[in-house]
Amino acid sequence: MQTVPAKTILSAYMACGWFGSHYNMNLYRGCCHGCIYCDSRSDCYHVENFDTVRAKESALETLRAELRAKRKVGIVITGSMSDSYNPFESTLKLTRGALELFTRYGFGAVVDTKSDLVTRDADVLQSIAARNAAVVNFTITTADDALCRKIEPHVCTSSARFAALRTLSAQRIRCGVLLMPLLPFVNDTEENILAIVHRAAQSGAQWIYAGDYFGVTLRQNQREYYLRALERLFPDAAVSTCRQYGQQYSCASPHSPRLMDAFTRACDDAGLLYRMDDIAAHIRRPYETQQLSLLR
Repeated sequence: MQTVPAKTILSAYMACGWFGSHYNMNLYRGCCHGCIYCDSRSDCYHVENFDTVRAKESALETLRAELRAKRKVGIVITGSMSDSYNPFESTLKLTRGALELFTRYGFGAVVDTKSDLVTRDADVLQSIAARNAAVVNFTITTADDALCRKIEPHVCTSSARFAALRTLSAQRIRCGVLLMPLLPFVNDTEENILAIVHRAAQSGAQWIYAGDYFGVTLRQNQREYYLRALERLFPDAAVSTCRQYGQQYSCASPHSPRLMDAFTRACDDAGLLYRMDDIAAHIRRPYETQQLSLLR
């Protein structure tokens, strides 16, 4: 495990980020999940040798100081750039240490992950939930484990993620699914989307977020990495992708409108939220109500 220096761990305050968050946090740089589509490979993020995971030096000491200094207590989202539950977390426990600090200082947590290791920290998430939001989002792009092993080769299967979702939901930790990206000509089928919605609802998810369209973003060196992977794994999809999108950044599935209609109808039938404003309000509401009652 390598380390990199870090002056800060938390971002500046945001009024309302994804899933109602106020701060962003990354304890690690890089990721070894090997997902063929990962946007974090893009040059704009300046993460060299992205597949090598590096921990940020003195991360917990820096985070402790920042939490104590923050004038506004809020919800911290983690995992948007590098998964906080990479394999090294099982022994380093930086993410667990961060969650324990959130408990101490009253901060909430939104964890985005593809790993079932997050179930290890259910006890800390429950402690956070006593005072603030404690949320876990599992990124699930396919209901087919065989396809999952191709496009996300070094992380637990979709079935394992659904099982982890079920485990946490049973412990009254609020969970949802990030259904993104969908890869044109690979997993952008109605069958796949409806299967994910069905299994998410069965596993106790309270929402599924899929963004504004079904597709993938391609830019800078990420595009070359992705296309090489398609050529190796799905040659026909590689040809179709180059022909359909050229150098476009936002590559919406050719079927996106139809898929989005099927998705929203399935979510409505299952009682799952899917609009970000609704999800964020749902996450914040119990704690905003508590805070208002304390002011009366």
